[in-house]
Amino acid sequence: MKKCLASLCLLGSLLHALAQCTVPTSEFHLKGDYLIGGLFDIHHVRDSVYLYRPEAIDCSSQLFILSSYRRFQLMRFTVEEINNSTNLLPNVSLGYEIFDHCSDTQIFPGILKLFSSSGMIQPWSEPNKNLSKVSKVTAVVGPFSSTNTLTVAPLFMADLIPVVSYGAASSAFTEKAKFPSFLRTVHSNKGIIGVIVEIILHFKWRWVAFLNSDNDFGKDGLELFIKRIENTNICLAFTKGINDNTNTSQMFKQIQAQKIGVIIVFTTKLTAEALIESAVQVNITDKVWIAGDTWSLNKRLPKVKGIKNIGTVIGVSQPVVTIPGFNDFIYASKSQTQCENKEQNRFCNQFCNCSSLSAEDILAVDPSFSFPVYSAVYAIAHALHNTLQCGSGRCNGNITVHPYMVLAELKKSNFTILNRSIQFDENGEPKFGSFSIVFWNHSGDAVEIGFYHFYPWRKFFINSTKIQWYTKGEVPTSVCSKECPIGHAKKQNGIHECCFNCIICPNGTYINSSADPYKCLRCKETEWSEEASTSCNLRLVEYIPFTDSGAIVIMVGAWVLVGLTAAMSVLFAVNYNTPIVRSAGGPMCFLILGCLSLCSISVFFHFDKPTTSFCILRFLPFFLFYTVCLACFVVRSFQIVCIFKIAAKFPKLHSWWMKYHGQWLVITVAFLTQALLLVIGYSCAPPKPYNETVWYPDKIILSCDINLTATSSPVVLLLSLCCFCFIFSYMGKDLPKNYNEAKAITFCLLLLILTWIMFATEYMLYRGKHIQTLNALAVLSSLYSFLLWYFLPKCYIIILQPHKNTQQYFQGLIQNYTKTISQ
Repeated sequence: MKKCLASLCLLGSLLHALAQCTVPTSEFHLKGDYLIGGLFDIHHVRDSVYLYRPEAIDCSSQLFILSSYRRFQLMRFTVEEINNSTNLLPNVSLGYEIFDHCSDTQIFPGILKLFSSSGMIQPWSEPNKNLSKVSKVTAVVGPFSSTNTLTVAPLFMADLIPVVSYGAASSAFTEKAKFPSFLRTVHSNKGIIGVIVEIILHFKWRWVAFLNSDNDFGKDGLELFIKRIENTNICLAFTKGINDNTNTSQMFKQIQAQKIGVIIVFTTKLTAEALIESAVQVNITDKVWIAGDTWSLNKRLPKVKGIKNIGTVIGVSQPVVTIPGFNDFIYASKSQTQCENKEQNRFCNQFCNCSSLSAEDILAVDPSFSFPVYSAVYAIAHALHNTLQCGSGRCNGNITVHPYMVLAELKKSNFTILNRSIQFDENGEPKFGSFSIVFWNHSGDAVEIGFYHFYPWRKFFINSTKIQWYTKGEVPTSVCSKECPIGHAKKQNGIHECCFNCIICPNGTYINSSADPYKCLRCKETEWSEEASTSCNLRLVEYIPFTDSGAIVIMVGAWVLVGLTAAMSVLFAVNYNTPIVRSAGGPMCFLILGCLSLCSISVFFHFDKPTTSFCILRFLPFFLFYTVCLACFVVRSFQIVCIFKIAAKFPKLHSWWMKYHGQWLVITVAFLTQALLLVIGYSCAPPKPYNETVWYPDKIILSCDINLTATSSPVVLLLSLCCFCFIFSYMGKDLPKNYNEAKAITFCLLLLILTWIMFATEYMLYRGKHIQTLNALAVLSSLYSFLLWYFLPKCYIIILQPHKNTQQYFQGLIQNYTKTISQ
């Protein structure tokens, strides 16, 4: 290996000696006080060449790339312009040695020549021996591609020879530990991928394909794109690494099958040309193509027959910067008649074989990356200017320039050319530059429609009105699933978030698409929403205030009831010893009337905003005192039946009942039992305010929450008393015609049962705010049923039919009933 390497170096040295003898100087070499290396892929090895022995490749026999030749000429022009300057590097001449870097693996003799001295490589291990001659060049411009740079850059890094690339965009070069002397005048792939994503987001495309070169440049772009679209609604539907063996026909079939409308082509220029031509051949139509900066300003593709059918091409490009004097330089260099002796013009295996090119051909080609080449050469020149401490028309010739000294000054670059400030950050990345956004019009020209500026701040702009879409006006769409209608949530269908079904958000929920488009959120308890809502509305809070007309009527009715019970109590007290009062229950009448008055307390707590105390008093007085009323009527019904039916058949039971005052015993037991049940129930689960939100989605009905377990026992006791009362009173239905206590009690109970059946039915069908009014009305009706149909007839007799309120009249009724029974 060492012998082979020495032979290659010797060969380069001999060829260099031959080149010095030629009369017409080679375009690849210019003598100067300080040399700059240049690596340009003027030719390109398309197919892999397998060799049986190590040998350098003949680049001139490979595919010629005119755009690279243009950049090559631009470096020559820039060096000449600097040499003609009186301000930059005065009295110092720059020279160059440029190599046709047509292959990343078979062009090493030329690379080794750049940092060799007298045809030999001087290793640093020899202690400080001829350090000034360790490298022939002070810096290198290039290479262009990321793959080529990754191959050759490490050779320069060991000696800290500055490598200023004008096209290598891979993000790998930001690792300064591996590439300490690498700088570049183009933005990394991260920048251009960011612009591509901005374009996609701008036009709201969601379903895209990414086609990349199957090399370091393309793979790096794909990785950056995948990272960049995280946390966006862009889905990468298809990706493919493209090389010379790719079956593009099959690839396009897959893209068509997935209905992808946007295709990003992040490849080298040659790969992109082959890919687009293949798309034309297989008749791929109606797509949006997003071009990277390597081919967005391509001059040949827009002229290809059928290119208009593929759809719309939008590209991201390096801004086209006019280099003053460059056109004149090309015309001047091509107007000279030179002897085209191939062997004489060959320099270290470098030969262009491009004498047939005209100046117009060179100037008409893709101008991309012109300014990066121009600024790279100027950056090296300014660094050398500062290293030599140039000023006042001369430079310090006593300073021995080492590459690492130029590198230090390069990192501190801060100068202006063509109104652009040239600076580098700590990673050697440019702190200048921008991207242009272009569109291929129907004439085949790339029209600038926007830009993306990096400095002094990031700014993105695109003028959509300049784009002539293939859809004849409207912006094309590219989605897996159409956006859901308003108020619908997405349900992912498959592995991509862009593919989904739409589900309508039901009542009481809403969708916040900006926060989470995949979930219907529930409204707060105090809010409501209709079906397919994007926000919630405050519920209307409803309750019956004391000022409500219905509430006023019922409360007045309750006060009237209290007044009537008081009046009846007075009337009964005055006529206490009369038969009618005695038959109505005697002292028990006052207990019933008093309890009816106390039950009316419940009515007043059915209105206004419910509180815990309101909820307790809404039911407690009624449950407790109505139990006493029903117990009294149970006893009264039993006594009526006992007098007329049971006394004769069961005399002992009747005597026991009379002796121990059975009626008061029953009433007391019923009262105490109900009181105990209420205390236990309310202690375990007291009624409390409750917001009814189920029945009416747009309202909150303020009511009381009653625990069924806690109130079931008191209700069962009331129902039991009611049943017993009804049974005993019904047994007395055939008593004397005018002796109607049992009949009156039966009728009152029927009214009571009917009232609560009606309320229960209404409660099952309606839960609005007026249910409290109906509840209060049911309570009041229960009280009035006994007051009006049991006590009022007796008051009528006392006042208007006093002849029926005599002992003789009642005895006559009983005697007639006894005769009827005995017969």
